Amino acid sequence: MLKSKKQLFDHLRQDVYCHLGVSKVHGIGVFAVRPIPKGIEPLRSLVKFDDIKFTHDEIKTLAPGVRREIEMFCYYDEQHVHVPRIGFNAANMSVYLNHSKTPNVEFKQNGELVSLRAIKKGEELLMDYDINFGAVHIFD
Repeated sequence: MLKSKKQLFDHLRQDVYCHLGVSKVHGIGVFAVRPIPKGIEPLRSLVKFDDIKFTHDEIKTLAPGVRREIEMFCYYDEQHVHVPRIGFNAANMSVYLNHSKTPNVEFKQNGELVSLRAIKKGEELLMDYDINFGAVHIFD
């Protein structure tokens, strides 16, 4: 929970590096609004982004439009679908990270997103889905 105006101001000064924009890779992407140094967490938030697991059968009971959003933006495996605890009426910019075999960010095992190299202002942040999600992704 936000403790003070100072905490918010410090976050804006120290932790805000990105915004959403139109991607040449696919749809919407995450872009640097200022240079991002190597080895930092460029999407650090004051909101805790963790997931709640649902079974595929539970997800099947939702409206088709909601299911499409979940299929597009949520991680899933054979047993579960991982839906952000904050729901879908709030934004977690990491769901807009597009795939590349030459990524500049990566999720660590602790769930922290880290820049793999310095990223220039205006550059899109990209991750390798195969490495980060442990499965081969084929795109049309």
